[in-house]
Amino acid sequence: MRGPDDRHEEFFSYVPLEARVPKDHPLRAIRRLVDAALKELSPRFDAIYAQTGRPSIPPEHLLRALLLQVLFTIRSERQLMEQLDYNLLYRWFVGLRMDDPVWVPTVFSKNRERLLAGDIAAAFLAQILAQAKARDLLSTEHFTVDGTLIEAWASQKSLRPIGSDDKEPSADPGNPTVDFRGEKRSNATHRSTTDPEARLYRKGNGKESKLSYAGHVLMENRSGLAVDGRLTIADGTCEREAALAMVEELPGSHLITVGGDKGYDTRDFVEGLRERLATPHVACNTSRRRSAIDGRTTRHPGYAISQRCRKRVEEIFGWMKTVGGLRKTRHRGRERVGWMFTFTLAVYDVARMARLIGSPAG
Repeated sequence: MRGPDDRHEEFFSYVPLEARVPKDHPLRAIRRLVDAALKELSPRFDAIYAQTGRPSIPPEHLLRALLLQVLFTIRSERQLMEQLDYNLLYRWFVGLRMDDPVWVPTVFSKNRERLLAGDIAAAFLAQILAQAKARDLLSTEHFTVDGTLIEAWASQKSLRPIGSDDKEPSADPGNPTVDFRGEKRSNATHRSTTDPEARLYRKGNGKESKLSYAGHVLMENRSGLAVDGRLTIADGTCEREAALAMVEELPGSHLITVGGDKGYDTRDFVEGLRERLATPHVACNTSRRRSAIDGRTTRHPGYAISQRCRKRVEEIFGWMKTVGGLRKTRHRGRERVGWMFTFTLAVYDVARMARLIGSPAG
């Protein structure tokens, strides 16, 4: 018998949101990890919020919503609010009830700034890593460093000579015509009016230069989790300087190994690692000069293992750019872009840990 196309709408629903989410849904394992981290961060939330006044968006809701934005590659806060309005799975994950109103996008963005001021992204990453350590997922001896370019939210048209006061009106202020053919541009002479902290940088010879930031990651080799990350101004030495800084902040005083690609094969970097009780397992660069790594290091089996493991750090960057939306950032300024870089690293760790530990029902 053919069923009727009945469009009658029910006024009430007696099925709770919890029952609508499958027991084996991947977001259940992710939410358990996130909720445990947010519970530990509750005192930190109290410190950045006033004790009186009108209640704002709960920081737990705010962080869960931002996590969904990263996980599902949602382009903007406005689109995120639209999804929260009708997507029951998202409502369940964030903690909204069926009939709770969603937030105005500008109010949501304003509340996000409070988390930026409180450096919550780094604290959230630390809590996720604490859970990984409790589950024996972290290596304390073997690490890999690498860096990548994060394209800034600014175009070549925004570049102006440093100190210039170009206020000439344009026929099309939304997309002005800028003729810079034959003009020599460099970081020493030009700055972007859209994002002054972004710098012109290119990946290699024959590549075009883009306004970018440099993102850096320190990965442990046991599970491929990011244990530290930071965003810096893009220049020729930022990768090695950031790598040494991250290695220096590792806890403990025992010997460790640090892998890396050929870009880290410089005498200063290798000596800097050894001063920090780290054995440099970087790839040998013998194309144009003598490598700073010799047979005393490369003869050991651990060096070959590090060379295989170091390539997994590219999976972190690939995920951050394709899923996490950091191929070209949607934010401006080193502080905001750096906050999202660290938070996206934390979301990557959460997603990877959920797969490593499995997703038990319930």
